[in-house]
Amino acid sequence: MSEHPILVTGATGKSGRRVVSRLRALGLPVRAAARNGEHVFDWTDRGTWDAALEGVRAVYIVQLDGTKLVRPFIERAVRHGVRRIVLASGRGIDDPDYANDSGGVLEGLVDSEAAVRESGLEWTISRPGWFAQNFSEGFFADGIRAGELRLPAGDGAAGFVDAEDIAAVVVAALTEDGHTGRTYELSGPRAVTLTEAVATISEAVGREIRYVPLSVGEYVAELVRQGWPRADAEGFADVIEPLREGRDAYVSDGVQRALGRPPRTFAEFAASTAAAGGWSA
Repeated sequence: MSEHPILVTGATGKSGRRVVSRLRALGLPVRAAARNGEHVFDWTDRGTWDAALEGVRAVYIVQLDGTKLVRPFIERAVRHGVRRIVLASGRGIDDPDYANDSGGVLEGLVDSEAAVRESGLEWTISRPGWFAQNFSEGFFADGIRAGELRLPAGDGAAGFVDAEDIAAVVVAALTEDGHTGRTYELSGPRAVTLTEAVATISEAVGREIRYVPLSVGEYVAELVRQGWPRADAEGFADVIEPLREGRDAYVSDGVQRALGRPPRTFAEFAASTAAAGGWSA
């Protein structure tokens, strides 16, 4: 399949752009697809799907939260001759109490996983937990740069997984044999509380950063004062609930199983991110 481009959807996201980089470092042809990427691809515009899939034999699918578009996309992919699919899913799929799923995210993920398994293709599913990069590129980055992370997460812990490990697993599944039919639950090597995570980042950057636990009501009120619609603020607080309740604190062996090595520690993530200027003002 090395003669055909590998399609990477969500190619500008945390995992997608790292997958693109790793594939190109291997000298493999890549079609980097996103709404504002090298190759225009929009989950909500099915008119962009065929051009993305043309000539492709392997696909990394980063789905659009709250939708059930993966199933029709896979049907289209089969018609185009795609042979291998790696799906970005998420932890908590098997736990109906994992989170308040008002946006239909878990429901969509469940349908996507079922569609992949029923596709008849070579498939692998990646189920990462909370990304370590949420502290440098995502939800928590602004607070870290400001020196104070304010969240309704209590003393909950998570096995934060480095997106570099996620990308390495995905690339292995896309390019190597032996991963078909496997679901890899991905986490770091141990659960880390937000207090521990922020202290680790403080040490790496050489300045004080504080974690301030808030109640859900305090957090929603702060977001509303910042201009958020109340429904959006409450929805974002729901996203934090699994972290607060420690539902992502369990450690998984997916990185070890897929790559034959342990996952990177949170301290390694923090040190490498700081060295690259990831938290520069």
